[in-house]
Amino acid sequence: MIRSIIYLVCTIFFSTQINAQGLLGIDHRLNFDNSGIWSRSNQKTLEMGSALVVVGGALWEGNDTRLGKTFWKSTESMLMGDALAQAGKLVFRRQRPIDGNDAGAWFQSSTHNKSFPSGEVTHITAIVTPFIAEYGNDNPAVWALSALPIYDGIARMKSQAHWQSDVLAGMALGVATGLYAGDPSHHWLVQTLPRGVQIGYKSSF
Repeated sequence: MIRSIIYLVCTIFFSTQINAQGLLGIDHRLNFDNSGIWSRSNQKTLEMGSALVVVGGALWEGNDTRLGKTFWKSTESMLMGDALAQAGKLVFRRQRPIDGNDAGAWFQSSTHNKSFPSGEVTHITAIVTPFIAEYGNDNPAVWALSALPIYDGIARMKSQAHWQSDVLAGMALGVATGLYAGDPSHHWLVQTLPRGVQIGYKSSF
């Protein structure tokens, strides 16, 4: 995931925009592009699809295998990341780029101002981080999952929904919840579920 953040930082700094401002001095509004692979429908498909995969995988696999445990870690990380990102949006109330070119517009009165942090980037990063942490050393190909939050972060900036620092904050938050969920002592969700759910539905077949 560190490689992903470095890649995104490079994308940010080598953008054609040079009038950077805001948090960390890197924020600038990109030219609007909601076409092709950057379309909003693709972003929503990734957001919803990734959630369905990990929740479905957790329920199917159960918590008695390495893969099953990782699915549950990912589910817990996703839920924590989503909650924390939404809390951050309510606290910081930052104006989105599409609503104005002032990256320093924080603590605005309208509830529409929910730019910081990026909830979708948090969501997807939180999902993939447990898999990278668990399998990254055994199978380096798993690091390819980091392309998902990178794609979504760039797409969100191109649709002028987020500033660069929103995306970086979302990635950092997603990594943090993913690593936190990776600690066996933090498996609060699994511990509250019936044993039958933990075993997994595949055992019924």
